[in-house]
Amino acid sequence: MSTVTFIQQNAPTDDYGRGLYAVCRSIIRAFYDSLGKDVLTDLNTPREDVTMRQLARVARVERDTGMKGDGFEWAVHEAVVGREPMVTEILAEALKRVSKSLKSTSEVNSVLFGYERAKYLGFLDAVVENAATEAVLLPDGSGHPYSFGTWVPVAAKGKIAEAELGTRITQVWKTDLFLTNEQNRQYAAATVKSNWEQLEAGRGLRIGIVPEAEGLPVGIQRRDGLWLAVLPDPDGFTGLFNDAYLAVAFAMQTLGQHQRIAYFAKPSAKAQRVQAQIEKYPTAKVLDIDHALNEAAQQDLVGVEKKLLSVELPPWLRMKEKNVPVVTVRPHFEPIT
Repeated sequence: MSTVTFIQQNAPTDDYGRGLYAVCRSIIRAFYDSLGKDVLTDLNTPREDVTMRQLARVARVERDTGMKGDGFEWAVHEAVVGREPMVTEILAEALKRVSKSLKSTSEVNSVLFGYERAKYLGFLDAVVENAATEAVLLPDGSGHPYSFGTWVPVAAKGKIAEAELGTRITQVWKTDLFLTNEQNRQYAAATVKSNWEQLEAGRGLRIGIVPEAEGLPVGIQRRDGLWLAVLPDPDGFTGLFNDAYLAVAFAMQTLGQHQRIAYFAKPSAKAQRVQAQIEKYPTAKVLDIDHALNEAAQQDLVGVEKKLLSVELPPWLRMKEKNVPVVTVRPHFEPIT
C-alpha cells in the first residue's frame, strides 16, 4: 500500500460556469470519439492514452466543420441525461406531440446513436442494451411500431440499409438521438443540427432538434414532417454551446499549433478562462481532461485528500516499488464566477 495525496479545487462554480465545463466536455468527447483507426495508427498510441496535445494536433477545427455538429449532438444528449430543464422541457413537449401514449411524460431520456458511431466496437450493442427488451420505435403513420432491438442494428448500416428497412422507417438511419420517456418503452427518432438549414426530414424521423434562428422561435412547431424542438439562443443552451465551442476550438489551435480562426470570433471572458485551463494540460490524457471537466461541472467535493492505494494501481499513476508518499498532478479546473 502507498499513500497518495490528491490536490484539487474545492469551491462551487456558478450555473454558467458549470454549464461551460459540461458542454466543453461534450465537445472534446466528440473530437476524441471521432479518432479513427488510421489516426490512432499514425499517433502510435492506444485510444485511451491519447493526450490533449495529440488530439489537438490531428483536429482541424477550421476544416472539420462537422465536428461542431457532432459536439452539439453530444451536448444535447448530455443535457438530457443531466436533466437540464432548458432542454428537457422543450423535448418533453415534442414527445407529447409525437404520440398520444407519450402525452403524460414528465421526464425525457436519450440514447445517443448516429450510424457512423455504430461502427465503433461495442457501441451498437450498448445502444440496444440501453433500451428495454420490449422497446419499440414509433414510426410515421398508423400501424404497429417496430421492435427497437431488431431494426436499430439494421439502421446502423447507414443509407445502404434503406432497402432492408420498413417503409415507415426508411430513413431512420439518419437518427442522432432516440428519445423516450421515463418508462423507456417507446422511442422517437430525433435528428440534431446546429444549423436548422441543414435539417433533413425522412421516413421514421419524428423530431428535429435545432437552435433558435431568425424566423424560428423557441418552442415546438411542425415543419417538413418533423416536430421541431427549437432550443433558446443566444441566451439559452445554444448560446452556451457556441461559447464553449469557441473555448475548445481556441485551445485546440494553441495546443495543436494551428492557424487562428477568424479574428472576430472570440469566446466570452468566462469561456477564455476555460480555454486557458485546458491549455495548461497538453500532456494530460484526454480521458483525464474529460474526467476533470466532469468533476468541475458537477461540483464534486474536492480538496486535499490522502488515500491508500492497493498494488493494483490506476493506469495514470506510475510509482516506484518503494513505499513512499507521492503527490500526483491531475487536471482540475477552477471555479468560474
